[in-house]
Amino acid sequence: MSDTSQPVSLSPRPAPATSALPPLAPAEARAAIRAAEEALLDERRQLTADELAALARVPDASVPSLAALAHEVRLAWCGPEVEVEGILSAKTGGCPEDCHFCSQSAAFDTPVKATPFLDTDEVLEAARETAALGASEFCIVLAVRGPDERTLGRILELVPIVRDETGLNVAVSAGILTEDQARRLAEGGVHRYNHNLETAASFFPKVVSTHRWEERLETCELVRRHGMELCCGALLGMGESVEQRLELIGQLRDVDPAEVPLNFLNPRPGTPLGDAPIVEALEAVRWIALFRLGLPSVILRYAGGREITLRDLQVMGMTSGINALIVGNYLTTLGRTPDEDLQMLEDLKMPIGALSKVI
Repeated sequence: MSDTSQPVSLSPRPAPATSALPPLAPAEARAAIRAAEEALLDERRQLTADELAALARVPDASVPSLAALAHEVRLAWCGPEVEVEGILSAKTGGCPEDCHFCSQSAAFDTPVKATPFLDTDEVLEAARETAALGASEFCIVLAVRGPDERTLGRILELVPIVRDETGLNVAVSAGILTEDQARRLAEGGVHRYNHNLETAASFFPKVVSTHRWEERLETCELVRRHGMELCCGALLGMGESVEQRLELIGQLRDVDPAEVPLNFLNPRPGTPLGDAPIVEALEAVRWIALFRLGLPSVILRYAGGREITLRDLQVMGMTSGINALIVGNYLTTLGRTPDEDLQMLEDLKMPIGALSKVI
């Protein structure tokens, strides 16, 4: 799960992603949306890269039509249920990696300082609170490059305790894995493993220098090889282009995740991206829709940054292809209250349920 964050009252000026191509004319946009509707709903097939690229060029006035189609596709491919998940930063800060968006990196002078692994009672309390919301998934997140033997042993100790005490599916996010670690986590009962690609391979070196994009890809492949569901997400707004966002959707298709958390950068003080502009609200809706249209069968989860990016349009995001939520706090920062999100789902008549990727 990406480290994104707490709403602030004064936001940086939004800036849209750049593109090498101009927007489509209104008639061309209508034709592209109709063609996508036929492909996804009538022919029941994925869009080609060219079809998806055309949709990325529809003008702002066509974004509500794009969002409406994405909502229909979500219902047709995944059903009406929305999956609710809580996450817990069980080991915060002090990470040796230099991901430029992350306030948990030891490479940057941020307000987030290293803390030890939470004890079992603290983890269980958070899991019970998550279960009380009607959630089906609980993710234990650690700020590490990858688990050492002591950390792995602690995770394997916690997973069955949380599962048996709460009935929740337990997910883990603990960085880059070896083959043996992936096998042991799968055998230990981990339901999903989160390891985000974050951004396109072509853009990745601009935001991380301490490991390669290919290392992330290899961990994603190990997760699926050993039978865990793969949770693999994106962080938009780091300066990537439209074409690189489309590249990332294609690369996510290749790793075939069950779940894609969609994060929007909320710039963190002290990080290299601390002064970056935020993604504008309508652009966020556009890309929620495009991720759904490009990945029709995945669990597409509202994740970090939605509060500051979408503000009053969070309901619109839910009708643009989203079918899962992280509720409550994120890793180091605050989200909306769970009651606000649960009320939103009730208002939209969206039932809460456990989900798996459509086969």
